[in-house]
Amino acid sequence: MKKLILTLMLLATVTARAELTWLTDLDEAKKVAAKDNKKILVDFTGSDWCGYCIMLHKEVFATEDFEKFAKDYVLVELDFPKKKEQPAAEKAKNQAASKKFGVNGFPTVIILSAGGKELNRQSGYGPGTGPEAYLAKFTDAGKKGKVAAPAKK
Repeated sequence: MKKLILTLMLLATVTARAELTWLTDLDEAKKVAAKDNKKILVDFTGSDWCGYCIMLHKEVFATEDFEKFAKDYVLVELDFPKKKEQPAAEKAKNQAASKKFGVNGFPTVIILSAGGKELNRQSGYGPGTGPEAYLAKFTDAGKKGKVAAPAKK
């Protein structure tokens, strides 16, 4: 019985993934990105009401593929919740960032340089496409030096 418990504990330890750190302040992310020489991935989300945002998190951001992809980025979640309380200062900063980057739908994910210049953007999410297809939109455009145009409504 002890061997079974130890084996299960070992398996749980081996399969557990590191928890990704998502900042909630774009200004702080820029400081970290400059220090660590990384790009910034900004997720504009309606975490508690937007079905496509919830699916994007579950099908892409909560995967090992994304964890590997994210090692080169400072991650930022700018949330626009409807059900949960948000500090007024955070809400105002998120609104200002949304306006600055012309975000008019959720989810919108934007890749920025460490200095805050937009490099790529994806609006919306196709349920079931998974991490490989979704992340390729960023890496393919980035390799070609192109900025993906915002999705049309």
